[in-house]
Amino acid sequence: MTVTPGIRQFDFDGDYERVIGLWQTIETGMHIGPSDAPEEIKKKIERDPDLFLVAEQNGEIIGTIIGAFDGRRGMIYHLAVHNAFRRQGIGQALLAEVEKRLKEKGCIKCLLMVLEDNETAKRFYEESGWKAVPEDLVFMKMFI
Repeated sequence: MTVTPGIRQFDFDGDYERVIGLWQTIETGMHIGPSDAPEEIKKKIERDPDLFLVAEQNGEIIGTIIGAFDGRRGMIYHLAVHNAFRRQGIGQALLAEVEKRLKEKGCIKCLLMVLEDNETAKRFYEESGWKAVPEDLVFMKMFI
């Protein structure tokens, strides 16, 4: 069965605590870090609020996705669906919507990161037309 939740733009005041609560329930592949603090999320939604989306059903946030676009490349973060609503097309709907919005902004190349041991996410993205790029290595540096 496919559930058709409402997909809408994230609203900081009404959604932040509920989104963090959802992310805390995700058992694998989701890390809440300093960039998810309230002041950091506020910075994100000041830049491109139309790329932070939530899926909502009966007033409950059941999914999220964050897209970003720097004018040249896109990035996708925090695609998450509540465990009770998985395998119903919600993740695919969120991904398709953020991809559409990125394309409308002129994005022609988009990246995302998946933890090495998250086989479920790897399959999901491959089935959604994404491909792993094993020759690329991601580096990170924290400034805090």
